[in-house]
Amino acid sequence: MAEAVAALLERAARREAPPEELREELRALRLALQAVPPAALRARLSDHHLAVLFTLLSVSDREQVSACVSVLERLLPALDPLYVIQNLREELQKGLFHPDDSVKILSISQVGRIVENSGAVTEILNSPELLRQIINSIGGEKIAVAKEAIKSLSRLAQTQDGLEALFVSSLLSDLKNVMATNDVVRYRVYELIVEISSVSAESLNYCANSGLISELIGELTGDDMLVRSTCIEMVTSLAHTPHGRQYLAQQGIIDKISNIIVGAESDPFSGFYLPGFVKFFGNLAVVDSPQQICERYPVFMEKVFEMAESHDPTMIGVAVDTLGVLGSTVEGKQVLQKTRSRFQNLLNRIGHQAKNAPTELRLRCLDAISALLYLPPEQQTEDLLRMTESWFTSLSNQPLELFRSISTQPFPDLHCGALRVFTAIANQPWAQKLMLDSPGFVEYIVDRSVEPDKASKDAKYELVKALVNSKTIAEVFGNQYYLRLRAYLHEGPYYVQAASTTAVEGAE
Repeated sequence: MAEAVAALLERAARREAPPEELREELRALRLALQAVPPAALRARLSDHHLAVLFTLLSVSDREQVSACVSVLERLLPALDPLYVIQNLREELQKGLFHPDDSVKILSISQVGRIVENSGAVTEILNSPELLRQIINSIGGEKIAVAKEAIKSLSRLAQTQDGLEALFVSSLLSDLKNVMATNDVVRYRVYELIVEISSVSAESLNYCANSGLISELIGELTGDDMLVRSTCIEMVTSLAHTPHGRQYLAQQGIIDKISNIIVGAESDPFSGFYLPGFVKFFGNLAVVDSPQQICERYPVFMEKVFEMAESHDPTMIGVAVDTLGVLGSTVEGKQVLQKTRSRFQNLLNRIGHQAKNAPTELRLRCLDAISALLYLPPEQQTEDLLRMTESWFTSLSNQPLELFRSISTQPFPDLHCGALRVFTAIANQPWAQKLMLDSPGFVEYIVDRSVEPDKASKDAKYELVKALVNSKTIAEVFGNQYYLRLRAYLHEGPYYVQAASTTAVEGAE
């Protein structure tokens, strides 16, 4: 096959063929390349082949350009990054100015490969015009091109020399000039800055010294409500790293966000930014300490409860998501348990929403309920088991039947969501007893005919697996049901019983 690829490369490189024939050869080459491993391609490629393929990009024929890009996307990764930058620097540079976005993305992605190679990155750092054009690509109209540029520059900044190139040299002024293009581009630059800042404390210091993080924070705490909602997502990403959280705390940003939530009570436009601010604290609680965050910023928990108790589906959805995230850890569960009857009442509302709300909110409720009720085996103390049992019973007068009715509805997403709730409680003895005592429930679990699609079959299989892997299942369910569940697990999610036929003498 490598010989066939070499022959096709030679034919395409001649370029004397009519356009239609050339396109046909490129299509054939594209298909042939899929069957050849990169290692086998290296020995067959010459500078001449690559130069011709890049030359074939400089036409207005979109089909030819598309075929060439596909071929180069397969060939270039087979080459050493140092070879690419040393021998194809000019071609990459031209590609950044090409009118077709796919060519720009091809060139930028190759730069992304090069900056990750310790032997080749210096060549890029010695090509400021190349980097400058990639920075300018962030300001382009096409999102895909801008995203690829952000990715490559973020990779560059993961080296000391790359950080200095972006934040110490004149490239920083290019970055700031691009920001001035419009609001959309400014947020793209903020996205790049947050990605770079998340790499390490050192990279965060470079970004902070550039003044760009201060600009982001200034917009977050400014008066434009729509801008706030955009900026809080980026600050939330920064808070996912320990050094990012430390920086935000030292700069007083977390306190400012808390104060904005307090002031949201009297702000008629708070609906624009409040969901993002609540999500920020929800994420902070999970990556830090739920108890410490909720105790230090009590307005967070209060606002989550207010939103969940409201009649606004958007606010309810955000609150339910946040409760699910917060209650996914044992410490978070314990924080919620301390609110006692208020959370118990809220669970009843969530159970009601899971049954009666629009489909999207029902799914979010089911996912939150699964996260709240799940307990890893090693954390199943008597107190925690009593807690999850009381939470389950708070969801409805007949919670098991509630989720069973949802699981039998002809909507795959809801069907799977309900099965995930059963899976979340399947390893807890109180839930196993409820399942056994519910008429026909165990038969429903092992009945394959009620699962109409792959996702449903997979969800049912996860439920069976959770039951079989529980240490208490054999004792609670008894040997007969336990063996049926084990057989289901052994047969796999897609097992189909073979239909048996019996020949009857004289039958036609």
